[in-house]
Amino acid sequence: MATSVGGKVRSKDGTAIAFSRTGNGQPIISVDGAVAYRSFNPAGAELASLLAPRFTVVTYDRRGRGESGDTPPYAPAREIEDLEALIAEVGGSAFVIAMSSGCATALDAAARDSGIDKLALYEPSFIVDDTRPAMPTDYVARLKSLVASGRRGDAVELFMTAAVGMPAEMVAQMRSAPMWPAMEAVAHTIAYDGETLGDSMSGKPLSKKRWASVSVPTLVMDGGASPAWLRNAAQAVAELLPDAERRTLEGQTHSVDAKVLAPVVEEFFAR
Repeated sequence: MATSVGGKVRSKDGTAIAFSRTGNGQPIISVDGAVAYRSFNPAGAELASLLAPRFTVVTYDRRGRGESGDTPPYAPAREIEDLEALIAEVGGSAFVIAMSSGCATALDAAARDSGIDKLALYEPSFIVDDTRPAMPTDYVARLKSLVASGRRGDAVELFMTAAVGMPAEMVAQMRSAPMWPAMEAVAHTIAYDGETLGDSMSGKPLSKKRWASVSVPTLVMDGGASPAWLRNAAQAVAELLPDAERRTLEGQTHSVDAKVLAPVVEEFFAR
């Protein structure tokens, strides 16, 4: 079994970004989606261990989460710089795999020519049509207001209902679950993801200006059992990028099984 080595890098603004490194081979950096971080993402750890025999896999706590710092004021560009600092740490170039809302940061970094050699995206959480309601225009402002007034649990609930689409009754039951405090701990970062996603959750076609310059080979994946809006988003990203392919993982949902995802990602990065 590959051993995991932890450390911290300094981002451009001085923020410490905590990471773990496991395996041997070409580096892969994994970008989590909203609320996930190393100690609250067993699927991410499993994926890293499955890829470790062939690659060096770096997982990290996005700013404001886990053991990473959080220097105000927040701006989406800071997270691109965090990813660039990690790429520099592993030698100046890397493959990147991103999940859900983390795909926006990964695409933004690739558009800046940040040293990403290949990009693998699983279910970018973009809303590109009317197959589900668009995000409320005041979503980020409401999240910030709830956190500022100490209502972190209500911020998580807003995320779960408005963004994830869970029924309010189900979320109310979740508030007593053991996992809830871990999400409340990073409630302030949910607005960060909202800012980074920007108008990609507006229900309109994706902006060509923002990502069409991403020229690196990109694999866009979705789950065959996922809702139409996520599958349509994957197709929209694949059509937007000049060197992209789409792969549907049959039977999978937004909570993808690492054992199903790993061989697909390994084959793509090993080409």
